[in-house]
Amino acid sequence: MANYKTGASPFQDYLTEIHAELRGMTGGAVADYIPELAKAAPESFAISFSTIDGQVYSVGDSGSAFSIQSVSKPFAYGGALMRLGEAALLRAVGVEPTGEAFNSIVLDERNNRPFNPMVNAGAIAVAALQDGATPAARIAAMQALFSDFAGRALGIDEAVYRSEAETGHRNRAIAYLMLNSGMIARDPEEVLDLYFRQCALLVTTEDLAVMGATLANNGVNPRTGKRVLGSAEVRDVLTLMMSCGMYDYAGEWSYDVGLPAKSGVSGAVLAVLPGQLSIAIWSPPLDPIGNSVRGVAACSRISRDFGLHLFMNAATVEDVIRRETRASRQPSLRIRNPRERDLLAQEGEKIALVELQGALYFASAERMIRRLGRLIAEVRYLVLDFRRLNSIDGAALRFFDDFLTRSRAAGVEIAFAEIGGGTADTAGLISGLARDRGVRVFGAVDTALETYEDMVLDLAREPYDHTNFALDTIRLFQGLEPAQLRRIEQLIQPMQFEAGAHILRTGEDGRMFFVLARGSVSVMVETGQDERLRVGCIGPGQFFGEMAVLEGGPRSADVIADERVVCYGLTVAHLDDLAAEDPHILSTIFANMAREFASRIRAGNRVISQLQ
Repeated sequence: MANYKTGASPFQDYLTEIHAELRGMTGGAVADYIPELAKAAPESFAISFSTIDGQVYSVGDSGSAFSIQSVSKPFAYGGALMRLGEAALLRAVGVEPTGEAFNSIVLDERNNRPFNPMVNAGAIAVAALQDGATPAARIAAMQALFSDFAGRALGIDEAVYRSEAETGHRNRAIAYLMLNSGMIARDPEEVLDLYFRQCALLVTTEDLAVMGATLANNGVNPRTGKRVLGSAEVRDVLTLMMSCGMYDYAGEWSYDVGLPAKSGVSGAVLAVLPGQLSIAIWSPPLDPIGNSVRGVAACSRISRDFGLHLFMNAATVEDVIRRETRASRQPSLRIRNPRERDLLAQEGEKIALVELQGALYFASAERMIRRLGRLIAEVRYLVLDFRRLNSIDGAALRFFDDFLTRSRAAGVEIAFAEIGGGTADTAGLISGLARDRGVRVFGAVDTALETYEDMVLDLAREPYDHTNFALDTIRLFQGLEPAQLRRIEQLIQPMQFEAGAHILRTGEDGRMFFVLARGSVSVMVETGQDERLRVGCIGPGQFFGEMAVLEGGPRSADVIADERVVCYGLTVAHLDDLAAEDPHILSTIFANMAREFASRIRAGNRVISQLQ
């Protein structure tokens, strides 16, 4: 895939790359049986791509308008299905591939109907069924249908229309033959006039991409939100595009590209991946079958590069971003002192957490990367939680690989967390990507959040001197007089623990609580499955073990040293002595404890509200 330009989309870069590669293709010839089409510039080349949420990527001559020609046929057929129903339409037009050229004068004589609506005979039969009391009303209804698909009003290229009307003798032969056989009932010239105008509708590749995305989106226009076709009609249209849309090349197309598609003699090709996306290409030079040379090559390349073949891709797009938040709203479990909490309330906005879910494949990854691309403009650190991600394919890995390059160029550090939540294959792919790209991997989301909080705090706060431990710096003892603090200093017991040491164990009698002077400790609880869950982390200036002391019961959790720690303990006997000597000391300590408990509860409530 192409190298990132900071701020660009990986798929936009990819389109630019393949457009540059295929622009130099030679071969094929511009259609000349319609004189106006022969004026097209052979070098014209555009690619547009639309997701089912209306995001359109384009490259090349995507702003140039051209006549839609035979790419109009699936949409006209879909409109007829909506108006008449499947049974009535099957009486007028079949659904069998012909293996013949699009303009062959070949009809299904046994059933007295054209073989399918993707060839000219079938499209003319569909045009003969257009609603409207007058020719003008029928033309207006046709244009309104196509405008609904495109999400904007489409006009008619009058020069192309006149050119087709003046030279369309083969289509006249088809129409009169069908009139003679009773396949159409209206005046052939009137039917052909509508059909020629339909083929002369002016579109761009961006219009076609949105029209295709309407089919991919189960009949709902992704730009306007208007339902144009029903689900059953979309199914029938896409089925015919798959079997008949590329004429005599349909079989090889289905085998190689694997997407429902339709081509037109103006050089357009439209391909649709249901539930995900559409691809529209315009390049006038055609192969002998009547398909755009560059269009076929580009679709084949895109399908292969991103694994879009329909029979490899039965998924539909779901939002793989389950939740997005910041450390200012969902901090780590580490218990911070008031000043740190105040800093993180502001600076925590620089740390984003994004929870992923479901399956990452082309379309879902494109949507995810689009959102993450906007996010990295706002943050310094981004933690991606893979716990609920079930699978990831090669296309998503390509997107991720480019995204990591772009993030690094933007000065944003990305971390992966809990990558073992899905299958072993998925975890292996993500681990390999992290290893190749030098991405930090954390076993737990909370550890990642705590790490980046510490980094943010180190930049934002004044250095804390851990070599001097003064009680008046601890919030637990705030409000006490110097003489009272000196009395506490006479009672507290200094202790040191090495990394991994158990300071407290579940079930032990709670006869002492601790104030941490240096290092950090983790609070662990049993989950009931022979595993322990880290539910908190405590740093310098904080206290722990107080609940069992206050309640007079056993310890409810383990507390383990994360590193070498220094802490000071006060026993129940010490508290009794302080209460007897100076009740104000104990009441002040308890009041400070209560304020700290309230702060922790508020912080917990914020986290809970984020999880809802």
